[in-house]
Amino acid sequence: MSQLTVTDLTRVRRHPERAHYDRDTLHALLDAALICHIAFVLDGQVQQIPTACWREGEHLYIHGSNGSRMIRALRAGASVCVAVSLFDGLVLAKSSFSTSVNYRSALIYGQFAALEGEDAKRASLKAFFEHYLPGRWDEVREPDASELAATTVLALPLEQAVCKVRSGPPQDKAEDEAAPVWAGVLPALSGWGAPQPAPGCEDWPLPGSVRMAADA
Repeated sequence: MSQLTVTDLTRVRRHPERAHYDRDTLHALLDAALICHIAFVLDGQVQQIPTACWREGEHLYIHGSNGSRMIRALRAGASVCVAVSLFDGLVLAKSSFSTSVNYRSALIYGQFAALEGEDAKRASLKAFFEHYLPGRWDEVREPDASELAATTVLALPLEQAVCKVRSGPPQDKAEDEAAPVWAGVLPALSGWGAPQPAPGCEDWPLPGSVRMAADA
């Protein structure tokens, strides 16, 4: 298990027992996530923008229009703090004070760098499709040269990062343990609902990628 280097930025001080500094935990969390939140400073104002993300190797990737203010700022080297969080369930204790949530989260610090070249961008965007819906890339038209030219793909190295995880049952105070109140965990479930065809596609059969996701 490869360990991340602990820095002043990534050291967890509140509930340090929940900190994870290993790449396996970080990779698994990022591979389960679909959205990240990117914090950066633009014209003296702190911004935080949600965007789609995916992981390849030791980098987190995002993409966007060349005209996006965020994309332009990140491409120019703005320092970022990227947050990823997954909600796993309610932790229902016998007191309001001890009630909590189970979660997995990560913070990644650094600077994004742009992928250069049409082939590199195309390959990374294919990985993006495979992350969201495996098989979909082969069912649709690939981006053409003008679309690739209008798109920026950015990569953030997974060098300064930390995960924080809370799991397990509630931790009630000793004086509350005998209270006649149910306590436990209410897990949060996630998944895809029934596919909703676009106008004009009502009679088309479901493609394999959508069918597999809907049946999972």
